[in-house]
Amino acid sequence: MTEVSPVTPDELDPSPVGELALRVMAMPKDTNANGDISGGWLVTQMDAAAAIVANRIAKGRTTTMAVGEMSFVRPVKVGSVVCCYAKVTHMGRTSMRINIEVWCRRPEDEVRQKVTEAEFIYVAIDEQRRIRPLPKE
Repeated sequence: MTEVSPVTPDELDPSPVGELALRVMAMPKDTNANGDISGGWLVTQMDAAAAIVANRIAKGRTTTMAVGEMSFVRPVKVGSVVCCYAKVTHMGRTSMRINIEVWCRRPEDEVRQKVTEAEFIYVAIDEQRRIRPLPKE
């Protein structure tokens, strides 16, 4: 019997889902002790991308309420171009769910690869940092 290796969705269709919300180059200062880009740095970029989308939708200030589970499927090397793609998956009265996919292209590669993804939940807030309704479209 032949074993079949599992195929990830990005191998079947290597295309990001959502709008490009943030693009940044990974720099040496962003590395961990092993010389790879830190997972914490990636999460920061993802949160910034989600905030850009959330603030636009809310027409004002928002804040992160929760971040879903994530797995890092491959390391990011210094010099890689890291792209965060955002897709709003749910809109509530005061909050929204935004899926963020991280894709990168290493300096020596022609092909971009998916690194991780997670759901970010954002809530609209007012000047006193109290929850407020999202504007009607």
